Amino acid sequence: MRLLVVDDSSTMRRIILNTLQRLGYDDVLEAGNGLEAWNILDKSDNIDVLITDWNMPEMNGLELVKKTRSDSRYEDIPIIMVTTEGGKAEVITALKAGVNNYIVKPFTPQVLREKLEAVLGLND
Repeated sequence: MRLLVVDDSSTMRRIILNTLQRLGYDDVLEAGNGLEAWNILDKSDNIDVLITDWNMPEMNGLELVKKTRSDSRYEDIPIIMVTTEGGKAEVITALKAGVNNYIVKPFTPQVLREKLEAVLGLND
């Protein structure tokens, strides 16, 4: 299973990466913004989960979600947004754009595991 983690903070990417590795996910790619992420997605047909921040330069997470959802290759990819944007309006906006699950920073490894398992259908 290959995951793509997108965040302009290298520290946050490292935290998510370390958490994913502890959960047994070793095939993880990184991008520093939505544009980098899109370039990775566009060249790869085997990204299984997209985990993205909202606020980033170049292309933000919401733009990335919309672009991803508009491409038939990725219309079904599970997307988790991990962001400081915790207001109800922001959550609704992200869900309408096509996000499958939403995590507000700061978060615990347990929350990431639960949200990941939920989008993968592992906790039914």
